[in-house]
Amino acid sequence: MPRPEGARALRAARGHRTVRTRGRRERGERPERPAGGAKRSWPAVLLRVVVMGVAFAAMVGFAVVLARLTLVPSPASEELVHSNLVPGDSIRQYLDQPQLRDAVKQIGGNVLLGVPFGVLLPVVWPKARGLLRVVLLTALVMVLVETVQGAVVTGRAFDVDDVILNTSGALLGYLLLGRRIGRAVHPPRRRWWQRRTHPAGTA
Repeated sequence: MPRPEGARALRAARGHRTVRTRGRRERGERPERPAGGAKRSWPAVLLRVVVMGVAFAAMVGFAVVLARLTLVPSPASEELVHSNLVPGDSIRQYLDQPQLRDAVKQIGGNVLLGVPFGVLLPVVWPKARGLLRVVLLTALVMVLVETVQGAVVTGRAFDVDDVILNTSGALLGYLLLGRRIGRAVHPPRRRWWQRRTHPAGTA
């Protein structure tokens, strides 16, 4: 009784892989490992843990700095500040200041305040990798901070432009460094359709 063609093809593929692996061993080469099944060496794992630990410590330190910059009461400014719910309103006021240095300080300071989010989030939390996720998480955190400012902290007010500038800084940090560092620390896994396949009749 003739055997199915599928079984013959499977045996042929297995035999081809065996011959190819034997040839690699005779030449002193390492046999191929299936895609996605390669094991990480201990130095690589240790380095990854160290980098994540440093990034986590940096994130905690940044959170402390952020709290001191945004959540410390300022009674002297209570009569000067006001909430802003119109995007671009505060930015226009910054740009209308007589000295350009003051405008750069206000706008640039808010942008720089968001950069650490874009750099550290993809390292500390692998699931946060991705442009959209970094932007959404940063915007969410900044909205919460601004809400606490306006509702609880004396001399502080909610400003939607601060959220926009902070989120822009996170976007900038992710594009410049966060994406590369995140991929280096947490290499993306190959999907099943991305794995290399070797046809039965090729070497």
